[in-house]
Amino acid sequence: MTGAEVLDIANQGIWVLIIVSLPMMLVGLVVGVVIALFQALTQIQEQTLVFVPKIIAIFITMLIALPFLGATMSAYMTRVVDMIIVGG
Repeated sequence: MTGAEVLDIANQGIWVLIIVSLPMMLVGLVVGVVIALFQALTQIQEQTLVFVPKIIAIFITMLIALPFLGATMSAYMTRVVDMIIVGG
């Protein structure tokens, strides 16, 4: 296995990481902005108000996106194992 192949596998791994984490990160961002806007409009400055809705929203997103996440990670792992078996 050459250095270029190793870099290609690492590059694919980074993209898989980004694709897998993107749905939860976007939902967390949107929920955080909505709650921050709500806090600014109502002048409620409770620090713990953000955490529970974010956790619930991210958990629900993870449950909904779980088949996609599993398929993406499985496809990447299959490519890596195939490269190991073939030897490059």
